Amino acid sequence: MARSMFYVYLLASKSYRMLYVGVTSDLPGRIWQHKTKALGGFTARYGVDRLVWFEVHESAEAAIRREKQIKEWKREWKINLIERDNRPWIDLYPGLSHPDDNRDAAR
Repeated sequence: MARSMFYVYLLASKSYRMLYVGVTSDLPGRIWQHKTKALGGFTARYGVDRLVWFEVHESAEAAIRREKQIKEWKREWKINLIERDNRPWIDLYPGLSHPDDNRDAAR
C-alpha cells in the first residue's frame, strides 16, 4: 500500500509581492488549481501561483501544524525560508511529477 504524503507549500505572485501558505496531499494537482484559478479567492485575485518552496510530511497533522506555524511568521522569515532552498525564486511547478495526467500537453 502506497504511503500518503502531505505537503506544505509557499506560492508567490509574479512580482513576489504576495505570498500564500497552503497544505495539500496532491501538490501537482493543487498547484495546477492555483495556476488555472480554479480555486478562486486570494490566489486567483492576486495572481499568486508560482510554487517557490515546499516540504514533505508523512502525516496530515504534521503538515497542518507546520502550515499554521508558517502562517504566523513574519514575511521576512518566510522569505528567508524560500531563499534558503530557492534563492532565485524559480517556479518549482514544472519540475514536479504529474502522474496519470496530461497537464503538460494542455499547456
